[in-house]
Amino acid sequence: MSENFIRDRITQLRINANISEYQLSFDLGHSKGYIQGITSGKSKPSLPALIEICNYFNITLQEFFDEETHYPELMHRINVKLKLLGSDELELFDQLLEKYTSKS
Repeated sequence: MSENFIRDRITQLRINANISEYQLSFDLGHSKGYIQGITSGKSKPSLPALIEICNYFNITLQEFFDEETHYPELMHRINVKLKLLGSDELELFDQLLEKYTSKS
């Protein structure tokens, strides 16, 4: 994991959600430059602040730190729905994913 991972991930989440640094700072109840300070590398979020950021984007810390997931907020929504499916439905979903992921 790179030294810049946390700030890059926050930037990615923010851009995916079409939210400005200022708006994210405001929504989290911090000063207007709070997120800009993190994404510029001037500061790092505390663990409680990072959890607050994850909660804002409705993802877990595990999903935040999963480097192989490029859209953790979307994956989280999909995983929540997958947990509601039964075995037969999951098999169908697996076949569909196999069809799309096996294309080269």
